[in-house]
Amino acid sequence: MTLGDDARDYHRRPPAGKVEIATTKPTNTQRDLSLAYSPGVAAPCRDIAEDENAAYEYTAKGNLVGVVSNGSAVLGLGDIGAQASKPVMEGKGVLFKRFADIDVFDVEFDHDDPQAFVESVAAMEPTFGGINLEDIRAPECFEIEESLRERMDIPVFHDDQHGTAIISGAALLNAADIADKELSSLNVTFSGAGAAATATARFYVSLGIPHENITLCDIDGVLSESRAEAGELDEYAEPFARGVDDGDLEDAMEGADVLVGLSVGGIVSQETVRSMADDPIIFAMANPEPEIAYEDAKEARDDTVIMATGRSDYPNQVNNVLGFPFIFRGALDVRATEINEEMKRAAAEALANLARQDVPDAVVKAYGDGPLQFGPDYLIPKPLDQRVLYEVTPAVAEAAMKSGAARRERDLDDYREELEARLGKSREMMRVVLNKAASNPKRVVLAEGEDEKMIRAASQLVEEGIAEPILVGRTKEILRTAEDLGLDFDPTIADPESGEWNHYVDHLYERRQRKGLTRTEAAELVRGDSNYFASVMVEVGDADAMLTGLTHHYPSALRPPLQIIGTADDADYAAGVYMLTFRNRVIFCADATVNLDPDENVLAEVTKHTAELARRFNVEPRAALLSYSDFGSVTNEGTRKPRNAVEQLHADPDVDFPVDGEMQADTALVEEMLTDTYDFAELDDPANVLVFPNLEAGNIGYKLLQRLGGAEAIGPMLVGMDKPVHVLQRGDEVKDIVNLAGVAVVDAQSE
Repeated sequence: MTLGDDARDYHRRPPAGKVEIATTKPTNTQRDLSLAYSPGVAAPCRDIAEDENAAYEYTAKGNLVGVVSNGSAVLGLGDIGAQASKPVMEGKGVLFKRFADIDVFDVEFDHDDPQAFVESVAAMEPTFGGINLEDIRAPECFEIEESLRERMDIPVFHDDQHGTAIISGAALLNAADIADKELSSLNVTFSGAGAAATATARFYVSLGIPHENITLCDIDGVLSESRAEAGELDEYAEPFARGVDDGDLEDAMEGADVLVGLSVGGIVSQETVRSMADDPIIFAMANPEPEIAYEDAKEARDDTVIMATGRSDYPNQVNNVLGFPFIFRGALDVRATEINEEMKRAAAEALANLARQDVPDAVVKAYGDGPLQFGPDYLIPKPLDQRVLYEVTPAVAEAAMKSGAARRERDLDDYREELEARLGKSREMMRVVLNKAASNPKRVVLAEGEDEKMIRAASQLVEEGIAEPILVGRTKEILRTAEDLGLDFDPTIADPESGEWNHYVDHLYERRQRKGLTRTEAAELVRGDSNYFASVMVEVGDADAMLTGLTHHYPSALRPPLQIIGTADDADYAAGVYMLTFRNRVIFCADATVNLDPDENVLAEVTKHTAELARRFNVEPRAALLSYSDFGSVTNEGTRKPRNAVEQLHADPDVDFPVDGEMQADTALVEEMLTDTYDFAELDDPANVLVFPNLEAGNIGYKLLQRLGGAEAIGPMLVGMDKPVHVLQRGDEVKDIVNLAGVAVVDAQSE
């Protein structure tokens, strides 16, 4: 089956198409319907009639973009007409929703007359918060966008013009830096003089490239003044007419620093590439075949060729999806009247800056586990990098506010957190903890300090001010890895081989000499096992918290801190807790990693510690001790343990949260089952702390919730220790290390 056949099946699969409308408010009762429609809807209608801006509060306008086309220039298909373009416009709507949580109505107009098109779109202003013009041929697209920008008081953006300009502009900023060339000295040649090329040329001027350094070429050669005088150029290309003799693309590329290809494939030869300046920058963006193949351009010269294309199978894909969702997100959220040059520049600069940051593991995995590090092969972020939302969007919003385009002011720190929360409930919950951590950072020792992920996590912890990380390991190895990763930070290192740690040996020997440990063995453990070293460091007060487990099995990583640090004064047992975040619910699951077959005392203690942990995330705990029985419906040794644990908790004066059990999982989680059938229960609302009867159930249960329920898991977070210790799972990502370090800092703050 061909790709085309697969695409046909994909689009026709019921329900046909790629988008649908979903309700955002309850519609379950007659009262719900009366609020949604008649008679209740009259109230917001009256308010909007008095103040049109109230539409942003009462309707979806503020999060709704119209993707509008007449199908006259569909990428790779040409003038296929309005109806045939609809799958493309639906697809654009999917990208808006997927990357920036923006809703879209796609609108296809059967208009060939630009003025008729303008009239139709302008009449829709009450419906939309912004208009994305798509796949409209040149030069009509220029006239249409300019007319609509003048007439409409909402953002109007022709992505085919400006999207490529912004994304390639970001790549150019970084490419020039890597090639050690100043923007003001670059000579840029364009292959192509259509809508995208002329818009990109104008944008490059706004970035700092002199107008006179830009040469455009079309199928007839260089855009020269003689061609302009002969009336061969339209009003949009004419400003780039050069006072040079007529020539062709090869002539224009000779000595050029940059080639921007927005034309057709296969028209640039290796010989022409060799005629360019040293370390040339080539953006060959024709699709599906670039102006020159990636391999051919690289092989043409011995110096560095910095290359970008429009294809996903080569480095540096110039993809408009890095731009339009986030530009519109920022514009909508400040209720901008337009998308101006300042906002476009802000987007390009933010994208360029993001490419210089450490790349999350999830992004690396999504693109085949290859290295993604700032350099000639990584100029711009990847489209699946979620950070684009909360790095680029606030920059656009800030530029809108500073340039006077915004009708609403936003606090940028709060706005960034709001955007991060759009990526999932776990982001929102972790932001609570990370903000607490950053308010008073503590020293966190990372036991496996030579591991690349630990070093990258340490860099992020320093950059974000979350913690003061200490890396345990050989100094030379850590510094070499940090340099190889391009990390710009000065790590704090504790090197067990430096000979400065005899007092750690003394402490470990004193602690374990009556447990069968000799002094020689103590010295070997301190110098040879980073988990023992880190545990002693925390125990003697040289660090406030500890993280380990990335390269160890959980039991072997947990053993040293249990032996040396031990449990808290009010605790006899440690336990592992996972926080699972669903779209509208947060659940803490215990114990999932430590206690194999807990008795009633362990269950009671684990419940209290898990409730304390929930409060660190600003969640008021409601605990349920789980079983396959509901409140005595079955009596045996297994059901008696959680039942007796609940009795202990009810009798404990320090327990100030609702807790009940034993109960089945659905009883704990479904409000109707809990309140209708068991009105005597302590829980008035569904539980958010689930305590499992044994390790087997806990581990199976949280993984089922995570995989089948679509939850995101944070943890395991170790509770009950005398000092903050958290044991990672093998293979955890950098973000998991950063998150648990934040939890450890908050634990240390409470100490």
